[in-house]
Amino acid sequence: MINLKSSALPDDSVEVGRILDAWGVKGWLKILPHSSDPEALFSAKSWFLQAPDTKFRPGFNAFSGTVSIAVDEAKTHSDSVVAKIDGLDDRNDAESLRGCRIFLSRSAFPKASKDEYYWVDLIGLKVVNREGIALGCVRDLMATGPNSVLCVEYQAMQEDGSNKAEERMIPFVSAYVDTVDIAAKLITVDWQPDY
Repeated sequence: MINLKSSALPDDSVEVGRILDAWGVKGWLKILPHSSDPEALFSAKSWFLQAPDTKFRPGFNAFSGTVSIAVDEAKTHSDSVVAKIDGLDDRNDAESLRGCRIFLSRSAFPKASKDEYYWVDLIGLKVVNREGIALGCVRDLMATGPNSVLCVEYQAMQEDGSNKAEERMIPFVSAYVDTVDIAAKLITVDWQPDY
């Protein structure tokens, strides 16, 4: 079995994929990336693994806790990513890691281009419109094909006077998004509360 190094998960860790299975007979891994652009997986020289959810892989015993692995090579193959891990040279050892969750330190991500953002950096930002009216906070993003959509959670007053969490969807396109200020944790949009 491969010698896996116990490690602590970095404070800025982001789950970026999952090991699907072994690939070939020389210990390569087939990876399911969580992003349509897995550049972070390609650029990081080490990954952090955590055991798979027991509903996907009951009886997993390759390791416990968090381990770090050194990545020799990662590349696109068909609709997934394949990777060669340092010291992993056997298909059986590779199969033992099936289902493991892959994390990277956010600081290991490649720098985003101008006017491009990692979804993980947008989650939690406050959203206000041009008039300064608070519309809520980004809870999630959703891919809809041609563009992404901000899922903005806000508190709505109910008839009985209580508040209830509701969600508004704002297309993440320049026609509606004026500015994104990561440092100020603020997105300004051309959107009204009653849309």
